Amino acid sequence: MKLIRNVLVLLLSCAAPALAAPDGAKLFAQNCAACHGENGTGGIGVPLSLPSFQATVDDHYLVRTIRLGRPGRVMPAFTQFKDDEVAAIVQHLRSWYHGKIPHYDNKPVRGNAQHGAALFAKNCAACHGQQAEGGHGTGVTLSRPRDLPIMAPSLHNAGFLAAASDAMIKHTLVTGRDGTPMVAFSKKGLKDQDLNDIVAFLRSLEQKSPAPSATVLSTDAAILAMDSPYDLKTTIENVRKAVSSNNFVLIREQALNSGLVADDKEDQTQHIIYFCNFGLLNKALATDPRVGLFLPCRITVVERGGKVRMLAVNPKRLSRIFNNAELNEMCDQVTKMYTAIMEEASL
Repeated sequence: MKLIRNVLVLLLSCAAPALAAPDGAKLFAQNCAACHGENGTGGIGVPLSLPSFQATVDDHYLVRTIRLGRPGRVMPAFTQFKDDEVAAIVQHLRSWYHGKIPHYDNKPVRGNAQHGAALFAKNCAACHGQQAEGGHGTGVTLSRPRDLPIMAPSLHNAGFLAAASDAMIKHTLVTGRDGTPMVAFSKKGLKDQDLNDIVAFLRSLEQKSPAPSATVLSTDAAILAMDSPYDLKTTIENVRKAVSSNNFVLIREQALNSGLVADDKEDQTQHIIYFCNFGLLNKALATDPRVGLFLPCRITVVERGGKVRMLAVNPKRLSRIFNNAELNEMCDQVTKMYTAIMEEASL
């Protein structure tokens, strides 16, 4: 019996399909290529295939970057990936590079942070920002506004500071990044202690409040909602008037399920009003084309049980959904506009 049982176990184990190893190239194409380019040549994200990038970052940095992302800088935190999936992505990134992969220890660099701040302002701030907040611009093509062809990353960012060791930061300062505006500081006359001081300054940023570029708007409400004291027809007309008085162009008004059902089956208790401010639209799309999913602007008017409500997506949610702090000002502005329209319609 024991022999038979062992044979059965062996047969079952042979019959069971082996779990396929994660495909790093496929995972990259699905999750990373839109920003970093199909072949890692860059776009919104930094060029990952650049030899000077690969030569200065270790695998720990890549793994931590994938896991933690960059708050407010479009790069999300991929917490859903399993460890072997992250490792597969890193392996795929390394397939573009055939040089020596660096390895760094976690030994802190000792320096004068105050002196480093002055050196940073003189040598780094032109690209990385006065507060190390990073370059401006998140459009996917060079035709969209940005400071430089390759955006300088935000260094005052919890994701970066948690991923980069002091030794890696110093190595980057020493060698620079060929193919980017980042020059080798070893050629600028800075002494070794000066580089230590810059590293100390950057590390000191961990003790300060996040830079604006690393902060997205916080809101619990996914929907803006307001009751109307008027009937459905009057409320719809009031919203149409309020749209115009708040510098929007009325596009159309229709039943919410229009086009999804036959005309005589449309639900006349739910209507949606579309409107647009084209200047704001162009600015939003230039900042982050993904906001086009939520444009043009719209307010839905619903009647239920004799009560009428006005509803709209809360624009403040967009900066968090897209992890893009550059949307903050516009999202806050449009939220106030939606609220103003609904308040005016309910007066």
